[in-house]
Amino acid sequence: MQMSLKQSIARHIDAMSREDGFFDTAIEGLILTRSSTETLPHPILYKPALCIVAQGAKRSLLDEDAIAYAEMQALVVTVEMPVRGGVTRASKATPYLGLILEFDLRLLREVLEEFDDPPKPAREGPALLVHDIGGPLADSVLRLVNLLDTPAAIPVLAKSVMREIYFWLLSGPHGASISRLASPDGHTERLSRAIHLLRDDLARAISVEELAAAAKMSPSSFHQHFKALTSLTPLQYQKQLRLLEARRLMLADAVTATTAAYRVGYESPSQFSREYSRMFGAPPRRDVAVMRTIA
Repeated sequence: MQMSLKQSIARHIDAMSREDGFFDTAIEGLILTRSSTETLPHPILYKPALCIVAQGAKRSLLDEDAIAYAEMQALVVTVEMPVRGGVTRASKATPYLGLILEFDLRLLREVLEEFDDPPKPAREGPALLVHDIGGPLADSVLRLVNLLDTPAAIPVLAKSVMREIYFWLLSGPHGASISRLASPDGHTERLSRAIHLLRDDLARAISVEELAAAAKMSPSSFHQHFKALTSLTPLQYQKQLRLLEARRLMLADAVTATTAAYRVGYESPSQFSREYSRMFGAPPRRDVAVMRTIA
């Protein structure tokens, strides 16, 4: 009997660790994840990726919108996004199991170019989509995970299996939205340039005019398309990026809250503390202390 996706993920995670968490694999961009408990929504920066639930359920919050997805469904992330996500169904007996497959945009473009009748990229639409995982798409994902059993096969076969996954995604109901990722002059790609500018120059105050220029749009058009894609204004997006990076600095580099605030562009530590508490539910020092006990 063929092993199911959740059985394969559980087996490979067990081989790496008895703990919960996120586990990098020998396949570039493939991450396995397990949680034995339900978790409160917590902020995380998603890259463009296919985030599959093999067992359990999860919910992601984007501004005021709640997106729920469960076993053999996936969250498709079409642009780099700060999102609050939490596991809503998990236990020690039946843990949450999932995987994240980050998109290789070059490979996605190659697959799209080989279509006889490619899906026309959608001009508008949300950055986050729920996609059912079944049929040949599920088979391809399972074969990708099972390649971890044969390390010598990974450099030879992984890309070809990923091409299959991309083909089925592009052929599916969200093909038009996913194809936006592969369109070099589409709105999503142009907005991604502005997002990369915000991310790479986090501490600097960047005007909407400069961001619009990076996206090759007028300021009014940029603001409209940015909000339609991310559900956030550019200023709200930058604020969430700054707070996520500040949290990372405090956890990874053990810097103080004041130092982290200045490094990410805040001029007022008290304002930083207020906005941090609003986003993470606790002041910086307390939140970091709790996160260290979890890690």
